[in-house]
Amino acid sequence: MYSRTLSVVFAASLLTGCGSTPRSSSAPSPSLATSPARVVGYLAGWGVRTKGTRIADLPGAELTHIIYAFARITDDGRLALADPCLDAGECDSTATRSLDGGNIAALRELKTRHPHLKVLVAVGGWTGSGKFSDVALTAESRQTFAQSAVDLVMRRWPGVFDGIDIDWEYPVRGGLPTNVTRPEDRENCTLFLQAIRRELDAQGARDGRQYLLTVATIAGPAVFAQLELEKVAATVDWFNVMTYDYHAGSRIAHFNAPLFTATGDPTPGFTIDSTVLRYLRGGVTADKIVVGLPFYGRVYAGVADTNDGLFQPAPGPVPEEWRTGTDYRSLVRRRPTDSGFRRVLHPEARVPFFYNPATGVWITYDDPESIAEKVAYVRARGLGGVMAWELGGDDGSLVRTIHRTLTTVR
Repeated sequence: MYSRTLSVVFAASLLTGCGSTPRSSSAPSPSLATSPARVVGYLAGWGVRTKGTRIADLPGAELTHIIYAFARITDDGRLALADPCLDAGECDSTATRSLDGGNIAALRELKTRHPHLKVLVAVGGWTGSGKFSDVALTAESRQTFAQSAVDLVMRRWPGVFDGIDIDWEYPVRGGLPTNVTRPEDRENCTLFLQAIRRELDAQGARDGRQYLLTVATIAGPAVFAQLELEKVAATVDWFNVMTYDYHAGSRIAHFNAPLFTATGDPTPGFTIDSTVLRYLRGGVTADKIVVGLPFYGRVYAGVADTNDGLFQPAPGPVPEEWRTGTDYRSLVRRRPTDSGFRRVLHPEARVPFFYNPATGVWITYDDPESIAEKVAYVRARGLGGVMAWELGGDDGSLVRTIHRTLTTVR
């Protein structure tokens, strides 16, 4: 009942997201500085090289926070840059060119132009979480990491970074099969975050400011087995909840990030709405729940023309031309509807998909229309904001839609 009722509200709010709602010329739109909601964008550092992402061109005025991904954990349990040449311009003789301070220098310049903008460093990620269980294991290992993190992030580049984001995928179980995991990870993760919090607070006291600690977390029911939610909530500033990849690796054509449950969905608990309710039940206050938005799609193949392909078997293989280039900006450039795809906005899940019945290719993704609905949901629920993975996938319209939907007067 709740989901269906809000869908009506959100449908109307799409006009706001698309800039169609009339606005009094005498009432200026509030800025993000006056909005309680956060607009957080992850920035994949390697995208500067592989996607041509230009940090100088990022929409700093429309973001509140950028999280730079990813730093790494060394063999001796300390924090280090993943790519010193790309990240900081510290290149050896084999580098083809000097990066003149690297991405960190570019982030400093971006903050100079947008003084409200906060920048954090993310640690870990899908491929970088293998050592978290070890560094969280003992009081000594936790303290070693926490001190090294503050040394690297706050002391080495004062004024650039405002906090640290821990992206442990995942405590207890899950993630890559090569990851070290332990049953005690659930409790140790809390202690690990508390150790980092203490070091950040101590440095903040010396610097006369407050540093941020955030955590990227799983969206599914496994969160209760992986995290002591209430204790973590008391430690971190907010959760960057990864409300996407609900069905990565699925053998049926399924939504990447549905807002609500669609009729016939074999996994009804895997939606943004279900995840938010899960976190609230787990003791996390609404203001600390930041909803993740994917700036990319996922492709399924061999999908039969039944129910527009939705929930149909997807045995693959995915055609070569669709194995890459599923960032939103790449999808826009490819103009799928010009090559036999039809776009469907699902009336219940409130997200779109492309389907080509001739080739059996089915693509789940988000666009400005669905992004606006999700942001309207965040506003209606009084949540802490939205985050996006990742900024290099945007053509400009997605962040612009988020900003407009959050700041338009209701």
